Amino acid sequence: MRVGLVLGEVWNGLRRNLSVVISVILVTFVSLTFVGAAILMQLQVQQMKTFWYDRAQVAVYLCTDFDKSATCAGKDAGEKEIEAVKAALGSDTLKPYIDDFFFVDHDQAYTEFTKQFKGNPIVDITKPEQLNQTFWIKLKDPSRSDIIKETFSGIPGVQSVSDQRSLLDRIFLFLGVASYTAIAIAGLMLVAAMLLISTTIRLSAYSRRREIGIMRLVGASNRFIQTPFILEGIIAALIGAVLASVASVSIVKFFVQGFLVSEVPFTSYITVEQSLIVPPILIGVGVILSAIAAKIAITRYLRV
Repeated sequence: MRVGLVLGEVWNGLRRNLSVVISVILVTFVSLTFVGAAILMQLQVQQMKTFWYDRAQVAVYLCTDFDKSATCAGKDAGEKEIEAVKAALGSDTLKPYIDDFFFVDHDQAYTEFTKQFKGNPIVDITKPEQLNQTFWIKLKDPSRSDIIKETFSGIPGVQSVSDQRSLLDRIFLFLGVASYTAIAIAGLMLVAAMLLISTTIRLSAYSRRREIGIMRLVGASNRFIQTPFILEGIIAALIGAVLASVASVSIVKFFVQGFLVSEVPFTSYITVEQSLIVPPILIGVGVILSAIAAKIAITRYLRV
């Protein structure tokens, strides 16, 4: 197979159907950018899970004078109840599971509350004794929070036991749904890109039907005839994939690292180095899907 002749046919096909080729590039670019965004979102979710789950704590909230539950009965937890919880946390039974714990009294809780809700009118109507005294517990294995819940739930002086992981799970569930939605949209866009590539190849083949007929007459193989058309689809999709790769890495560099890291610094974000896993995936997906679409399109055309 003469490479120069094949490349010449590819160039002619791209030049003749330039507007359609540009459409293929744009559709491929948009669809693969969605794929890239979905991958980046999954990487970010995993990054945040690692960051927050390692810092997740279990809170043992003590009773206040305003609690009417069975273990509180409208009575603030006294020294006896506080010492009982502290002794249990330091016991040989729980010590293997606990990395560290500390106690926050009413005044400390109120100080943190005023910082968190500074400027909010709720600060003016809230008193220190309305806020729970709390034992904050960091576990060696955050997944073993059930042990703390079983130990302290229902005992006198304890209002409730809360695991921050359960709150994080809800947040990460929402982020996961968002990333899967992006994947679904990307899938639909990829289907549209494949259909557009198929249409482009068939239009290109139709515009060169005389040349194809001549090649058949002189004994050219189907492989020789099909190769230029398949390469046309691959080249158009490859350009779109490269643009999508650049866009994906740029999102991390300029939006995540350039904006979120400085403006929302309370969590961990993916780095540009981590995002470099995306371009090979996008280019591979773009090339493979375009080759399949072009192969099917030109094979069906030649069969006709």
